[in-house]
Amino acid sequence: MSADHPGRPPAPPPPPPPPRVAHASGPKKKLYQALAEGKAPVEGDHKEALLLLKQRDGDYRKDLQWVLFNRYVPSMIQDGPQCGLVALWMGAQLLWPPRDVPLEAVVQRARASGYTAQGEMFSARDMALLAEELYGCEAELLKGGMDGDNARLMLKHLAHGQPALVPYDEDFNHEPCQRCGHRAHWAVASGVLVGVSFGTLDNKKVWSDPTLPWVLLARHGDADLLSWSLDSMQEVYVLAKQGKSLRYQLWHLETVAQSNAQLRELDPHRANDGTHYVLPPGGVEEGLAGKVVLLHTRAKT
Repeated sequence: MSADHPGRPPAPPPPPPPPRVAHASGPKKKLYQALAEGKAPVEGDHKEALLLLKQRDGDYRKDLQWVLFNRYVPSMIQDGPQCGLVALWMGAQLLWPPRDVPLEAVVQRARASGYTAQGEMFSARDMALLAEELYGCEAELLKGGMDGDNARLMLKHLAHGQPALVPYDEDFNHEPCQRCGHRAHWAVASGVLVGVSFGTLDNKKVWSDPTLPWVLLARHGDADLLSWSLDSMQEVYVLAKQGKSLRYQLWHLETVAQSNAQLRELDPHRANDGTHYVLPPGGVEEGLAGKVVLLHTRAKT
């Protein structure tokens, strides 16, 4: 309390900083950029996921135990075809030790390395190489789709609090769709919601939120609560963010896996618009279809 003004309450703390937005280079902004202005993301590992689940309470089977793992990633709104680089920037915030690499530096490094021309990333392999160059992490490239062993690896990875970069076709509401790769987009997955049969997990290591008691919350260090066998998981959802919204989205694993698997070709309008894009040998299908990049924090030496 100030000695000059006895009895006056202390000044309130300053407001939190606004979400990071890659500003549009021209005067006309995209709709998703305009919608993000003046808004703030819902922060916290579980808070926004619980809000989503509350809105869709009736969509989830009550004969299962639902376990939610997540680590919050900050939001960033992209400017132009930067979805992959923005997803990498967001996901890298979960790595340790943290490295504050501005998005502009990420874009510059991707261009200098020949991975992109306009900010696009049509190669998951190049994405993995870029992540290792910039952040000193280990980037594991999964091939062959998001089912079977790959699904088990990715889900356990997310439950351990590490991010995954997932290419998919983006619908108008930002959710996965199937457009043959014409709307190829990148998201960062940071969490997983799993429905398992009652009696298959140790309830001593989870807790329920009073506002939604049927959802059990787990710490990302307790990933071994589950076996991560697909046979033991009745329902699986992935919690993800992408560069056209400040909000998390909850996607059924099968839906995003199907979208990821069918990325085959560049949008014909984009292919014929006279703009140069960097495509790997074999095109979009070779670069993105059935591929996911897992970012691992390297062990301290």
